[in-house]
Amino acid sequence: MDCTRRDFLLAAAAAPLLAAQDPPSRRSAMGIAEFTFRHRMQLDRERRVPEPISDPVHFLEFARRLGAGGIQTTLGGLSPDRALELRRRAEAHGMWVEGSESLPRRKEDVERFDAAIRSVHAAGATHVRSVLLGGRRYESFDREEQWTAFVADSRERLRLAEPVLARHGVVLAFENHKDFRVPEYLPFLKSLGSDRFAACPDFSNNFTLLEDDHEVVEALAPVAAMAHVKDMAVAETEDGFLAADVPFGEGFHDLPRMLGALRKANPRIRFSLEMSARDALRVPCLSPKYWATMRDVPASDLARTLRTVRERAVPRERLPRVNALPLEERVRIEEENVRTCLAYAAAKLGI
Repeated sequence: MDCTRRDFLLAAAAAPLLAAQDPPSRRSAMGIAEFTFRHRMQLDRERRVPEPISDPVHFLEFARRLGAGGIQTTLGGLSPDRALELRRRAEAHGMWVEGSESLPRRKEDVERFDAAIRSVHAAGATHVRSVLLGGRRYESFDREEQWTAFVADSRERLRLAEPVLARHGVVLAFENHKDFRVPEYLPFLKSLGSDRFAACPDFSNNFTLLEDDHEVVEALAPVAAMAHVKDMAVAETEDGFLAADVPFGEGFHDLPRMLGALRKANPRIRFSLEMSARDALRVPCLSPKYWATMRDVPASDLARTLRTVRERAVPRERLPRVNALPLEERVRIEEENVRTCLAYAAAKLGI
């Protein structure tokens, strides 16, 4: 027998989710960032499916069936033929493709990065998204010196990346990934002195750094080449608050205002849904460690954030509780969230 009983049950439970479906009658122009389907990718690995969505061509087809207008995904490692196939299918479907690649960490890693950007270009993408910090600032650093070293390291990684981007005609937009606050982000970006770099504003991330969610997007809009769209719900805790991704319209972001600012600054900007089906994240902004690298943040920012949380808070039991669910159920919730958001974007946000 080629598969175990567990493999059979896993496949049977997921079958309704994997059934081919016709695209919705009205497609959204919004794309989907690959992190949105992290549970699906895990399921694909466990089932060893022949067409996993970790493959960009299969991801494109999967996104099309859901009604999305494009994808933002890892393209490094694609063969030239596979990259061309992705480009042809995207053009045939009237969809778009953006890359999502990690920066070189040292000189020896530039060759790997060059191959990834070459694949991005071959697939017809002109923009690639990246991050500087993989974790969260208030969890990753205990001392100011660590933050200073991270900033210097980030600058060096971008310096290594710039000639590669220029050679292939690709723009890299790095996300505000719960690392830089806007007064730090904008001078840092400007200091790079290259048109190969831009911003990828995330609608929720910097609220966890005590910044106004709408003002962050409006400040980054003039230098934005792409954006991660999401909505967020919050609840109070003893040491701060909980923050959770929720379907569009169920959170407190003024999505039309934020999208409007980005469109005004860049009418050709592309939007990607980046939503995680997971439990709410803890933001311990009243704990000492949280302030290890943010001692210059005004008290007024903390007060405004906590006031917003208090005014917008929902009961904790209404926040998503996903982490402990069986994988198949997480996959179902993940896909349901995406369908809800794409329908909302097409019907109410003009995307």
